[in-house]
Amino acid sequence: MQVSKEEILHIARLADLNIKEDEIDKYILNLQDILNFANIVNKASVEGLEETIGTNDSYNVFRKDEIQLFEDNKSLLQNAPEQERNMFKIPKVL
Repeated sequence: MQVSKEEILHIARLADLNIKEDEIDKYILNLQDILNFANIVNKASVEGLEETIGTNDSYNVFRKDEIQLFEDNKSLLQNAPEQERNMFKIPKVL
């Protein structure tokens, strides 16, 4: 299947693109390359392959949000630039 000048201009109108006359041949070649590659992919053998939805068996790895006491607050807070009432003090974020 060859891409025609009329098809390129029609696609350009649909996409609201302003293609100059001297660019049409470049667009034809690019679109033809894309379509040729799509044909190669479509003809690839899938015989013996199982259907997949994703590439791995990932699952929700979030843990339950629970409050835990930290035994060594003094060591934790020694890296804080500022602290107040035994907590990190940070600038307000609005």
